[in-house]
Amino acid sequence: MRHQRAGKKLGRDSAHRKALYCNLAGALIEHGRIETTEAKAKAVKPFVEKMITLGKRGDLHARRQALAALRSNDVVHTLFATVAPRFADRPGGYTRIVKIGPRQGDAAEMVYLELVDYEPAPSAYALARARREQEPAAADA
Repeated sequence: MRHQRAGKKLGRDSAHRKALYCNLAGALIEHGRIETTEAKAKAVKPFVEKMITLGKRGDLHARRQALAALRSNDVVHTLFATVAPRFADRPGGYTRIVKIGPRQGDAAEMVYLELVDYEPAPSAYALARARREQEPAAADA
């Protein structure tokens, strides 16, 4: 029985699992949204939330703890300089999981793991449409 056994193993040994969490968390901090399986997203979500909480603390010890966990100076700098200040007033719940359906190859449930304030960049189609809508208004004036 699995009584009092927190966390999923995800079919990996502990070093591989730790590296997976580090890589997924770094990608999420860097890009704001990642596409992954539901099991991986649920497993890495608490890890990412702890890293953002460290970023909100902002002191040297928190930076060193984040660097030990994330192993990338660039990601830690992004976390402390841009991501954490956006959540300064928020007492938790920095990420969300959005289901996007099964994967084609093996029907694994795929999700977006994203920061709650994530705004996708407008597509080229949306930008072109906005430009077309503004041109007639400029011609009328």
